Amino acid sequence: MKTDDLVTLLATGVKPVDRHVALKSFILALALGGAGAVLLLAIAFGLRPDIMQVLVLPIFWIKVAFPLGVAVAATHVLRRLMVPGATIGVRWAAPTLPVLAAWAGALVILANASGAAEQASLILGRTWRTCPLNIALLSLPLFVSVHWAVRQMAPTHLRAAGAMAGLLAGATATIVYCLHCPEMEVPFWAVWYLAGMLIPTVLGGLLGPRILRW
Repeated sequence: MKTDDLVTLLATGVKPVDRHVALKSFILALALGGAGAVLLLAIAFGLRPDIMQVLVLPIFWIKVAFPLGVAVAATHVLRRLMVPGATIGVRWAAPTLPVLAAWAGALVILANASGAAEQASLILGRTWRTCPLNIALLSLPLFVSVHWAVRQMAPTHLRAAGAMAGLLAGATATIVYCLHCPEMEVPFWAVWYLAGMLIPTVLGGLLGPRILRW
C-alpha cells in the first residue's frame, strides 16, 4: 500500500474534535451537582425563613461573591490542569485572590470593632461549629460530578486536579449554602466558609490519584 493511500484510509470517517468538550462537561457536572446540592439543602437544612427579604440586601450578594470568586478561579486553574503536560504558572494564585479580598475586608471590620468580645462574636457568629461540616455535606453531589467531568479529560497531575476539583465543589456548595446560612458578617465567611471549602479540597487531593486515574 502506498503512503498516500494509507493516509487516505486513516483519514476516512474521521470526525473533527469538539474543542468545547471540556466546557460542556463542566456545565453538565455543575448543573447536576448543583441540583443535587440544592435538593440536599432543601431536605437537610431548608431555606432561611427571611430569604426573600435577604435577597434584596447588597451584603447578601457580597457574601455570595466570595465563594463565586473562588469557584471561577478554581475552574480557571482546573481547565488548565486537564490539558496533559500543560504548565499552570501564576494561575495557581487565582483562587487566593477572593480569599485575600475576604480577609482584607474582615481585618478592616475587626479593627473597627469595640473590643475582643465583639471581634470574637464577628468571627464565631452563631453557627461556627456546624458551618464547615454543612458545606462539606452539600459539596458531596458536586464532588462526584466535578471529579467525573475531570476524569473524562484524562488529567496527568492527579493530586492537583483532585484538589482543585474539590475546591470547585466546595465553593459551589458554599454558594448554595448561602440560601440557608444566617451569618451576615465578613469575618465569619472569611474563616468558616473557607474552612468548609477546604474540606473537599483536601479530600480531593488525597483521593485524586485513585478516582482520576485512567
